[in-house]
Amino acid sequence: MTDPSHVSAALLDLLDLRPQEAGPGQAAVFEGDTLAHPGGHVFGGQVMGQAVVAVGRTVPEGRAIHSMYSYFLAPGVADQPIRFEVDALRDGGSFSVRRVLALQEDRTILAMTASFQERQDGLEHQLRAPAAPSPADLPTTAQVLEGIDHPVARYWATQRPIDIRHVTDPIYLRPDGSGSESQMLWMRTVAPVEADPLMHDAILAFASDYTPFEPILRRQGLSWVTPGLRMATINHAIWWHRHVEMDEWLLYVQRSPSASGGRGLTEGNLFDEAGDLVATVVQEGMIRVKPA
Repeated sequence: MTDPSHVSAALLDLLDLRPQEAGPGQAAVFEGDTLAHPGGHVFGGQVMGQAVVAVGRTVPEGRAIHSMYSYFLAPGVADQPIRFEVDALRDGGSFSVRRVLALQEDRTILAMTASFQERQDGLEHQLRAPAAPSPADLPTTAQVLEGIDHPVARYWATQRPIDIRHVTDPIYLRPDGSGSESQMLWMRTVAPVEADPLMHDAILAFASDYTPFEPILRRQGLSWVTPGLRMATINHAIWWHRHVEMDEWLLYVQRSPSASGGRGLTEGNLFDEAGDLVATVVQEGMIRVKPA
């Protein structure tokens, strides 16, 4: 069993970036490492998390990310570092807007625009979290997949840096016959994380990309191991409403309002244990089942 503290430390190392020489007109350039995901590709959440760190390191002190929008343009390869080129689009009195391109050998794999804001008071209202069982009363992924000898199952159970506990029955190996288009799960890092707020924001971006396809699969009576299943994220947006600590439990409530044209859309709300809405996530992905 991999030590959870080592897994969390490796996540922080992965999201950390090395400054590089910036070109004319660029706000900054960084380089990040890659890590192979099951199947050999680079996990999209990794690239988003690193991109959040890249843009966040170029804004004035005291401004936190409140929204970002990413387009996934090409799959990342795991044997090459990623170069993040940041452009400063605007620095206003309260807001800063940045654009970053993630590249591997001059091939753009992700384009992100992100906005940051100084902490300010204003009008407030929010959704409240629905009732859900405590994560302490739910099985871990390792318990769900106990006895399954498969590389992907081993990764999900022991190497994934995010502890994911489904309120709705997981669909790792078996479809959900209910036809429901929604699900709930709890998530947090597998071990405590000592990091600045920007890194916690980056971890949220990383973690938010694990399960958005699941409501679509659940609605269609599919599972992660359905033969011929092909999925890829097209775009992914996050709005941060309140500061998050990613080593504390968050309830991720997800639903899929539509699937058509080989694409599926998922909306998600993230709540802390006090029931406060901390973030909203929307993802569109390519999803197809190749006929046998």
